[in-house]
Amino acid sequence: HKSVDRGRFPAFTDDLHQAMFEEPIRFFVDVARFDRSVLDFLFSHHTLVNAPLAAHYDLPGVKGWTRVFAAPRERGGLLPMAVFQTHNAGGLRTSPVKRGYWVVRRLLGEHIPPPPPNVPELPADEGVGKLSLREQLAAHRDHPNCAACHERFDSIGLAFEAYGPIGELRSHDLGSRPIDNSADFPGGFRNRGLRGLQLYLQKHRQDEFIDNLCRKLFSYALGRKLILSDDPAIATMKGELKKFDYRFGTLVESIVTSPQFRRQRGRMTAKQLN
Repeated sequence: HKSVDRGRFPAFTDDLHQAMFEEPIRFFVDVARFDRSVLDFLFSHHTLVNAPLAAHYDLPGVKGWTRVFAAPRERGGLLPMAVFQTHNAGGLRTSPVKRGYWVVRRLLGEHIPPPPPNVPELPADEGVGKLSLREQLAAHRDHPNCAACHERFDSIGLAFEAYGPIGELRSHDLGSRPIDNSADFPGGFRNRGLRGLQLYLQKHRQDEFIDNLCRKLFSYALGRKLILSDDPAIATMKGELKKFDYRFGTLVESIVTSPQFRRQRGRMTAKQLN
């Protein structure tokens, strides 16, 4: 990641960078290959690591890529993966805005309009100044054009504050201030940290995640954007998932047996014959 200051973060080696990139890919393949629940993407207590990534996560005894129980180190599933925490940070500070936006936009499928012009930037280095990033962000939200959107994702990003700019678990920020990862999530649900965020998503946003996952995979399988007439197929996919414990194979089966996918395959075969 080009924004990482390797002088300040010497642990961010090329080997660690590559391992970060591979972790979500290997996690997805593991869910698919072993027909695990798609809810593992959000709520799993396991992840897949190799030696550099295991050292970064403080998980001892790992050599080659392996699936490990990582909950004691605040890992598991997609949410705390270092690649996403690093990509959605600012190099010398975290970014609750980017991290929270990534969750609600990419994982939950919520539409967020682009920010208005001339919004003041937050400082590039969280180690500079007297205010914590949380305090600076609160002042930032006082901007009348920003508050409505930021209320939808800032608190989700603040739940990740115990993960530093390269996704490292930490107790203090770069200004030596104690970490506060408490969050007032949308709807008035208050908790803290990764487990608090997972509990909030499980109780209040799980259906949004499932709907978004179904739509993304169906669109990918069809090679086109979805249209209104695809909604019955999405409803079938969600119903089958719930019936069969959210197993990944159920999702695939729903896609490949759908009329849309079968017609698509039929058209491709006809073209190949011609």
